[in-house]
Amino acid sequence: MRNLIAVLLASTALLSQAAWAEEVEEETAAAADESEIIVFGQGETKQVQEVGARDIAVLLPGTSPLKAIEKLPSVNIQSADAFGNYEWSTRVTIRSFNQNQLGFNFDGIPLGDMSYGNHNGLHISRVVSPENIGTVRVTQGSGSLGTQSTNNLGGTVETFSMDPLDRLAVQANGTYGSDNTIRGFVRLNAGSADGVRGFVSYGYGSTDKYKGEGKQDQHMVNAKVVVPLGEATLDGWFSFSDRREQDYQDMSLGMLARLGYDSDNLYPDYALAIRLADIGNNRGETGAPVSNAAAGTVYPGNYTSVDDAYYDASGLRQDTVAALGFKSPVGDDVKVALRAYYHHNKGMGLWGTPYVPSPNGVPISIRTTEYKIDRGGLFGRIDWDAGMNKLSVGGWYETNSFNQARRFYDLESRTNPGRSFREYPKNPFFTQWEFDFDTETLQYFVEDRIDLGQLKINLGWKGFKVTNEATAVVAASFPQGKIGVTDWFQPHVGANLSLGGNAELFAGFTQATRSFASATTTGPFSTNQTGFNAIVNTLKPETSDTYELGARYNSSVLNGVVGVYLVNFKNRLLSAASGPSIVGSPSVLQNVGAVRSVGFEAVGDLKLGGGLGLFASYSYTDATYRDDVRNISGTLLAAIKDKTVVDSPKHMLRGELTYDQGPIFGRIGVNYMSKRYFTYTNDQSVPGRAIVDASIGYRVTDGIEVQLNATNLFDKQYLGTINSGGTGNSGDRQTLLVGAPQQFFVTLKAGF
Repeated sequence: MRNLIAVLLASTALLSQAAWAEEVEEETAAAADESEIIVFGQGETKQVQEVGARDIAVLLPGTSPLKAIEKLPSVNIQSADAFGNYEWSTRVTIRSFNQNQLGFNFDGIPLGDMSYGNHNGLHISRVVSPENIGTVRVTQGSGSLGTQSTNNLGGTVETFSMDPLDRLAVQANGTYGSDNTIRGFVRLNAGSADGVRGFVSYGYGSTDKYKGEGKQDQHMVNAKVVVPLGEATLDGWFSFSDRREQDYQDMSLGMLARLGYDSDNLYPDYALAIRLADIGNNRGETGAPVSNAAAGTVYPGNYTSVDDAYYDASGLRQDTVAALGFKSPVGDDVKVALRAYYHHNKGMGLWGTPYVPSPNGVPISIRTTEYKIDRGGLFGRIDWDAGMNKLSVGGWYETNSFNQARRFYDLESRTNPGRSFREYPKNPFFTQWEFDFDTETLQYFVEDRIDLGQLKINLGWKGFKVTNEATAVVAASFPQGKIGVTDWFQPHVGANLSLGGNAELFAGFTQATRSFASATTTGPFSTNQTGFNAIVNTLKPETSDTYELGARYNSSVLNGVVGVYLVNFKNRLLSAASGPSIVGSPSVLQNVGAVRSVGFEAVGDLKLGGGLGLFASYSYTDATYRDDVRNISGTLLAAIKDKTVVDSPKHMLRGELTYDQGPIFGRIGVNYMSKRYFTYTNDQSVPGRAIVDASIGYRVTDGIEVQLNATNLFDKQYLGTINSGGTGNSGDRQTLLVGAPQQFFVTLKAGF
């Protein structure tokens, strides 16, 4: 009963946002009537679905927009927290492609691969508050031709901000819940129907970790302005985010069995962290000299390794994003659009390492990986309506200066750390390496949409040239040099046939190429100079060929899609040893073969009447490696041919029952996925799980709502993220993160 009550009071506050989503970017105007929560891409030649502000509104306030799309077919979202914002744990896979092989945009601004390493973009949760989102669009194939991305092999997630209202309006929301979760949001909107309109918002969210001790919080400022200039429009965006999150401990299956699901980093127990480090030194596990012989060589309790629990770890990120856009008709048949953007990032990943002692004798130090990004770009398009032909031509240019460094900072003493993992440390005692990376991207596309009445045909292609260069600031074993990818012709072909009676068929083929990453921690620069020199002229970029076939039905009662697909993924890249390690052979990035994915997708939204609605989606994925992994010398490293791709569940099923009538609204949803492998040879896996979330709300007045949200309603114990610490060929590995337990939240919203 407690569960049901908790789910029935929180959704109310969010539906007042629905009116604000009516005016989103023109690119998202594919929506049908306002009662639709999911738009199923009617008229498209590939799998496309959109989730609107109304659907985001009934989620837990502050939740990443990624959580809104996890119910769509073939979309697998993982996180260790209820919000989907904890970046070390957040992962997105679509049709077995991992996050680094997907494209992410916000208002067209490229977000890179949204990786934790942060080398070419930023996470969506650091650029826009969820309350300011108008639409999220998912393309399960490789995305539209005009997408600003050079890594969208297997799908694209595009997020669009809502437009400001044409009147004075204020919205204020407050949330409180489990683990001292506090979230506040306020937005001030001003403007007129024919003049300038805009909004500015501030959001703050904070939550204690649900196990161990520590805090995860964020400050976020968003601002948007729209300025009519006759028939033209000028718009601007600004955001600032300061996010600080203390990490959860990565676990292995063995650790979970010995230590339990509640085991975590040791903070604030500094004395125990020192003791474990001393024991590790005494046992010779860390490579450091004996630091306290009196500590002995026997670990306390169920600990068996210095890696079972670290003192603390955290991720710190500050981001500023600004953009200026212009769009205008040119005559009756031509439209032009341009947008310029700038992104600055400062970030660190901190880890209390027992493997490098502080110079003053403390057996622990703080190891950081540090990031600085300054990138800017310009993209635009010209659209010409030439009767039955609608021609589009566009391009994108970006320059990205990225600095990455590995540094170590001392702790004060054996009894007092003297530093907080929530603050940016200063005065390192050692810089192990530091590199500057310069990446230049030039991309274009050409598209013709041919309307033959019942039959619509899309023809086009895109191409790009990406150049990556690394320069040492503090030299180490990592290489310097230049490498790049040029592919000027990546064709897209699609057709849509209307069958009448609200039904249609669609089919498409898409070819895509992925550029290389510029970082020491991933990509071709993660080897040494010898290894880099060996691959610089021979390494091939990853590519994918996607074939799709499906049918849609759209009516006032039922909307749905069924589809099948085949993806041939070629030139898969993997870092592997080039020869025997005993002779110093480096690990190098190399092409290790192909992957084939075949799948079935079905999704439907049924209006039952009386305010009731039913949503369901199902996807079946069969993704397998087509080749064993061998090193450059031909030696077998891993026999993985015909093995299932890691983190690729064969079955995913999602369902929701919704109610919205009068002042009461609510939802209960279930999210199921089957077994997932976390080794390439498939000898280790985590079991399937079904998670239930729910919400209920009450509209007190037109502008005041109260809502209750429950996440993991039945308190299922499960593993959320896998491969957080990398993927091994076989055997257990410290690379799993526990999913969030049952949590409850209440929200009050007031607007006028």
